Amino acid sequence: MSEIEIRDDRAAGRLEAVGDGEVVGRIEYFVLESPARALVPVHTIVEPAHEGKGIAGSLARELYAVAEREGVPVAPLCPYVVKWAERHPDVAGQVDPRLLAAAKDWLRAHPGKF
Repeated sequence: MSEIEIRDDRAAGRLEAVGDGEVVGRIEYFVLESPARALVPVHTIVEPAHEGKGIAGSLARELYAVAEREGVPVAPLCPYVVKWAERHPDVAGQVDPRLLAAAKDWLRAHPGKF
């Protein structure tokens, strides 16, 4: 496989890892607007044939880089991103509990979105 390119499909709510013209992994997320703007990752998925290649970690790192460029925090609900953030506190930092609560409320209010 060639290099992995990571692209942000904001309209679809996906950060995608693309290799050889196909999406091999993604983080599905939404943008929380209140009580403050934040990126909220919900699911991380890597195609089985591409597992174990660091794709999920690259997606998580890029999600935090996108958030930093936009000047917003990440409020992770995705179990993988939560664990990644715990292993990389220098990148992820602390999560505001109010944002996590608001993200969970948003997700409950939008069943079937993810």
